[in-house]
Amino acid sequence: MPEGDTIFRSARTLDRALAGSTVVSFETAYAPLASVNDNTPVAGRTVESVESRGKWLLIHFSGDLILVTHMLMSGSWHIYRRGEKWHRARSHMRIAIATEQFEAVAFDVPVAQFHTAKSLARHFSVPKLGPDLLGEEFSTGEAIARLRAHSNEEIANVLLNQQVVAGIGNVFKSEICFECSVNPFRLVATLSNDEVDALLDRSRKLMKQNVSDTSGDAIVTYTGGRRTTGATNPGARLYVYGRRGKPCRRCGAAILMRKQGIGARSTYWCPMCQPLPEDGRTVEGAAAPIGRRNVGSQ
Repeated sequence: MPEGDTIFRSARTLDRALAGSTVVSFETAYAPLASVNDNTPVAGRTVESVESRGKWLLIHFSGDLILVTHMLMSGSWHIYRRGEKWHRARSHMRIAIATEQFEAVAFDVPVAQFHTAKSLARHFSVPKLGPDLLGEEFSTGEAIARLRAHSNEEIANVLLNQQVVAGIGNVFKSEICFECSVNPFRLVATLSNDEVDALLDRSRKLMKQNVSDTSGDAIVTYTGGRRTTGATNPGARLYVYGRRGKPCRRCGAAILMRKQGIGARSTYWCPMCQPLPEDGRTVEGAAAPIGRRNVGSQ
């Protein structure tokens, strides 16, 4: 599933392939995009840059035109040499941007909009994003203030809120809480300043580790699966996510999973390494998550 690291790598690859080149053709399956293209054609414009902002990907064209996309759960951008066979069926194509050398294809991308710089500034989601964990100008102070403003919410849900910090998805959410020994169901109000600092620091480090690049200017389209453990074994990439019932890599206790939040997202944690403290109140009315005293009951 695309998270901030995936979008960052996609934007970096697209920027290397497209930036500075002239668009020779533009196709889309979306009527609103096609209408804009009919009135102000994309072909003939120069791709100025491609950037990521949290989970959003922005392609900037000359003439003040910006294509903004969000992959949600299943979307993806592919890059091909001109004439190369696509890896997905054309029925999944939503956008195709071709230059003389490359073709960028968005498959199953569910959110795609054209903006000008002015309309983007008014957009309901992108300008309201919290500090981008992969951004060069990340503000720890602003991130802390935004996180603390959600004092009566569970920390794992707050980490997913892109208006608090931008980039964290469901995998990183569980992994970050585990690495910081924080129970994901604790209310933000119960976290110490040191715990908040640790969560944000680890969030940035994990994201940066997963976008590290040794390819120079090469156009790399795949760098392997997301990793948090540092292990070279592909089967040991993650600490807790997707490992329900398996032994914790630190203490051996069985990893637990529970649906959490309005979206009923899967949250994984170790009941021994991440016990719920006596003051770690959960949202009123929610079932108490299993802590140290309940190991083995799921």
